[in-house]
Amino acid sequence: MMRRRALLALPLLAAPALARAQTAPLAVVASFTILADMARQIGGPRVAVTAIVGPDVDSHVFQARPSHAEALRNAGLVLRNDIGFEPWLDRLLGAAGPRGRVVTVTEGITPRVLEGGHNHSHGGPGRRQQHFVAPRRVPDPHAWQDLRLAATYLRNIEAALTAADPAGAAEYRSRAAAYGARLAALDTWVRAQIATVPEARRKVITNHDAFGYFGAAYGVTFLAPQGLSTHGEPSAGDLGGLIRQVRAEGITAVFLENATNPAILERLAQEAGVRVQGRLYADALSAEGGPAPSYEAMFRHNLGLLVPAMRGAA
Repeated sequence: MMRRRALLALPLLAAPALARAQTAPLAVVASFTILADMARQIGGPRVAVTAIVGPDVDSHVFQARPSHAEALRNAGLVLRNDIGFEPWLDRLLGAAGPRGRVVTVTEGITPRVLEGGHNHSHGGPGRRQQHFVAPRRVPDPHAWQDLRLAATYLRNIEAALTAADPAGAAEYRSRAAAYGARLAALDTWVRAQIATVPEARRKVITNHDAFGYFGAAYGVTFLAPQGLSTHGEPSAGDLGGLIRQVRAEGITAVFLENATNPAILERLAQEAGVRVQGRLYADALSAEGGPAPSYEAMFRHNLGLLVPAMRGAA
């Protein structure tokens, strides 16, 4: 009789463990830290988010490891920016075969398009030949730099989380609405800060063209020796032209970026006779404890450097 009672009790003992298994956080893998932070803000405790490209790492030149394929394989949801930002990701997804859905969070955004084209040279000493790469229309992937476009990111992430975890729909909707309200208030603050800088002073030099959406949204001209990607180097002519512009226009806002090689910009600053004013966060957040561990903190940190530097006060 006692043995029979013990057997009858087994399902009751197993029930709490089963419940815990059913409410385990949804495994979400984001391609880089900014998307990971957005997913955490909307997902809250219902999600466990991993970023493939970590803090202070350049997504343009990232090299994946087997552990990244394993994370993708086990993910219940994969979030990507696309528009050419993660050129390595398609190959990694093909190798991993993720069980979860892969969602492009920029879906619905019409990308800015730039005309790309440059001179470059090949060959060693005595054999250098100049070639011209014809201009081509290149989509700009850095749409998160416009806080108003972040609403599309949030909407797509909320929908993706809801599809992967329908039981959490109400929570995702509530958290996305609160997050969206904070970003709208942040957008208003950014515009007010930029408005304190005379229009003629709103010019900034950075490593590469990561701030095009920011410039278009907030009325700032960004100039960069490198293009949309951090691959390659600018030609001597392009770099020389930018140095002359810095001198002629008295541009004082010259910044490194956290996840890029500083050598080119440091050379520009030295030859133009200006001082590098600090480090902006463009394509990656900082680690916890750094100045930009979240998307919101990134904007506040960047504005705290940009505004006084553009005024010439820093």
